[in-house]
Amino acid sequence: NRLHATDVTSSSFRLVWPQLLSQDSGFYSLEYGPGGDPAARSTLQVSGAQSSLVLSQLAPATTYEVALIPESNVHYFPPQRTRVTTLPEEISPVQVLISDSGPRSFQVSWAPVLDSVATYQVLYGPLPGNSAKLLQVDGSHNSTLVEHLAPNTTYLVTVTAIYRSGKEKSLSAKACTLEGERGQ
Repeated sequence: NRLHATDVTSSSFRLVWPQLLSQDSGFYSLEYGPGGDPAARSTLQVSGAQSSLVLSQLAPATTYEVALIPESNVHYFPPQRTRVTTLPEEISPVQVLISDSGPRSFQVSWAPVLDSVATYQVLYGPLPGNSAKLLQVDGSHNSTLVEHLAPNTTYLVTVTAIYRSGKEKSLSAKACTLEGERGQ
């Protein structure tokens, strides 16, 4: 029955600890930071009534040292310590799918959709050629319709995930529009 972590992801985890204090008998100081870097530590004050807390916006694949210090004017409680390693960053996109192709449009979708992605950029242009156009898509979406295309043309489509951390990951796929009907 000690301080420990649950629900660990690449950017967050939940800390759970035994109920040592109450609302009236004190508060907790919570110190945490990447191991080996005292300068990067953060300190939070947590109500004595709480016995869990989610820490978020953490770095992936990093070991955090956490100390929970009960600040009580009634009893002395020794600090509780634990180490938690966040998961490696998930990568998006790992697949790009083209669907619903018509003469002048097609649907582009991708997976997975991650909280750590701020925005997606969809770059598309005819092959061969370098006249690419760019669409910006909100990071919570996983597809977009590309329109105003030329019939019977092969396009190169590149989906780039722009992470909140500033990192980028790209994946490309080819898409072919259908032949147009005569008289269009």
